[in-house]
Amino acid sequence: MGLEQVRRDWTRLGSTEPLWAVCVDPGKRDGGWDDDEFLASGRADVDPSVARLEELGIRPGGGRVLDFGCGAGRLSNALAAHFDEVVGVDISAPMLAEARRLDRSGGRIRFELNERPDLSMFGEDSFDLVYTDLVLQHLPPDLAEGYVREFARVVRPGGAMVLGVPESERRTFKGMVFRYAPWPLVALAQRTLLRYPAPMRMHTLPAERIAALVANGRIAASDEYWGGDHWRHLRHYVVMEGPA
Repeated sequence: MGLEQVRRDWTRLGSTEPLWAVCVDPGKRDGGWDDDEFLASGRADVDPSVARLEELGIRPGGGRVLDFGCGAGRLSNALAAHFDEVVGVDISAPMLAEARRLDRSGGRIRFELNERPDLSMFGEDSFDLVYTDLVLQHLPPDLAEGYVREFARVVRPGGAMVLGVPESERRTFKGMVFRYAPWPLVALAQRTLLRYPAPMRMHTLPAERIAALVANGRIAASDEYWGGDHWRHLRHYVVMEGPA
């Protein structure tokens, strides 16, 4: 599974169930998300994260943020309430169309399509903060790790990252299925049994691997947060201490 397959899957998800695909909830299928409720769920995630950055003393002084894997703009709108400029990047054109429809920022968000396996559209030290949550696990591991290296390149020294990723599978039936079942079998089950418009790949990215990928940064905290019944999720707060 390469980047082109990721693009096809998330283009299909964005065309059919954009809000549900961004924030999966069994009760919100078939257009069940209300726009305001959807955006409020983004604030419920971002506001405590910004407060945590301040508590750790690593909230960037500047105001330019990259929202990687922005989808329909759920987090982009929340980030725009705290920072001067947000650039939302996604691989799915239909998702970005939905994000532009839901933009409540008054011009502080710019949404960009990126179909490359890197962030070469941005120069070094372009952002004060990179924020991504529940995105990297949907990418093949080598691709996800490449993007983390790119985050380190585009964040200025003294800036920060907030990375929300699954640390490990829980020892539940679902967790063990994701850990041991072949991906084609999982994808088939998602399409046929769960009726997903397109499969959603999942994999873990442990804290020690993130630390190795971001040699010019320091993980100031790794906080456990929502993980459902089959994943243990950590939100990592990384301060950038020097050039990539």
